[in-house]
Amino acid sequence: MADPRGFLDVRKKESKYRPVAERVQDWGDVYAHPDNPMLELTDVSEQARRCMDCGIPFCHSGTAGCPLGNLIPEWNDLVRRGRWDAASARLHATNNFPEFTGLVCPAPCEAACVLSISEATTGGSVTIKRIEKTIAYESWAEAIIGPEPPAARSGKSVGVVGSGPAGLAAAQQLTRAGHEVTVYERDDRIGGLLRYGIPEYKLPKSDIDRRVAQMRAEGTEFVVNCDVGADLSVADLQSRHDAVVLAIGAMEARDNPVPGRDLNGVHLAMEHLVPANKECEGDGLSPITAAGKHVVIIGGGDTGADCLGTAHRQGAASVVQLDYNPALPEDRDDDRSPWPTWPLVMRTSSAHAEGGVRKYEVAVQRFVGDADGNVTAMVLAEVQVTREPDGRRVVTPVSEEFEIPCDMALFAIGFAGVRRGPLLDDLGIEPNRRGALSCGSDWQTDAPGVFVCGDAHRGASLVVWAIAEGRSTARAVDEFLMGESDLPSPVRPAAVPLSVR
Repeated sequence: MADPRGFLDVRKKESKYRPVAERVQDWGDVYAHPDNPMLELTDVSEQARRCMDCGIPFCHSGTAGCPLGNLIPEWNDLVRRGRWDAASARLHATNNFPEFTGLVCPAPCEAACVLSISEATTGGSVTIKRIEKTIAYESWAEAIIGPEPPAARSGKSVGVVGSGPAGLAAAQQLTRAGHEVTVYERDDRIGGLLRYGIPEYKLPKSDIDRRVAQMRAEGTEFVVNCDVGADLSVADLQSRHDAVVLAIGAMEARDNPVPGRDLNGVHLAMEHLVPANKECEGDGLSPITAAGKHVVIIGGGDTGADCLGTAHRQGAASVVQLDYNPALPEDRDDDRSPWPTWPLVMRTSSAHAEGGVRKYEVAVQRFVGDADGNVTAMVLAEVQVTREPDGRRVVTPVSEEFEIPCDMALFAIGFAGVRRGPLLDDLGIEPNRRGALSCGSDWQTDAPGVFVCGDAHRGASLVVWAIAEGRSTARAVDEFLMGESDLPSPVRPAAVPLSVR
């Protein structure tokens, strides 16, 4: 049983970050690596003692906690008892890539932890994310995990389009079920947004390479530099495979055509993040750099924070991040976001701790440029955000305009859904009003034998949701091919709000 006094006797302790002055000088992991790894394992085991093994463990409830259904109390108790091999098996039973989620997931499981109901009394939630990450890394360090090739082959073939977390999860599950699986990736390396959207300091790309090597050893095949619909026709794709999974993401970035948007130095966030990640891969210097510039980031979400951390490492002269919403409170408001739902509170990421200024309730009105067409300043106004009866957001200026210096502007205001192109056109699939791809209860689109998962289905979301949908879609494909399936299915399409026809 769990330690009944664990949370009383052990204080919550998160992983330590490297000093700011040190970490902004390189692209290495933001977390400090202890000189003695055994002390870290002991520390994490102590943190696992705080888990109470609640009668109703909201931490792995898909409605509030983990959509993967990770059996968190079980592997917490195994870690508490030093059973790292058993903890790894329990964790990998529900999550293909726990090092990814342990590094970049915002941890809705921790928000739903019973100990987070009253942090002043309990000391705060169990450090689930830290424990998960440690299990994953210990599993690799001790060779606890490795390739799991199928005992027999089904004779069926599946094509997975897209190699982000949803596509990789679906591919690994289907390969282990005995199918011949080929993953097609438009970029030159596997990983999707894990590879080129998330900065190296948050997710070392060696972690992706290690999982891809595991999948290759299991039998999954990968094809890069292949834009399906252009480099490979849809007819050829379908002739090669008995089923197809679309895990193409939601990469249609939102833009804001304010005056001056066409000036040099005004970019979408991914135009900044992708070449920065390619530079870390050794592909040469990024053509879009913040070095020595006054950078303004429009958007207060995770992508904006990634741009912020990247700008720090490129040597920006200054960075300002804009958000047209009011600043959130420091503590959970039980009326707006009661436990165990995700709390609407102010969050400080590692990038925010490194510097920069955050401005709230302001919005760009126009950009100012020089005679050569380069952006030099941004005109702002204080704004008020309201909602129309149909849900449409209205942003209204409520102050005099003012100007701030700006040599580089980055729009990080979200994504509008899947990108249109020959792939969807030739399949005869039309995005819904949210820009996502709808499906039935079996994850199948309007095109027979073509399934969908991840951001392409639910819109831009969390890595943990992508993995959950990839696993669920894999079961649906297995049933489609074989008539039945033993694969798990953590989520259902009916539970996804963006699947609206």
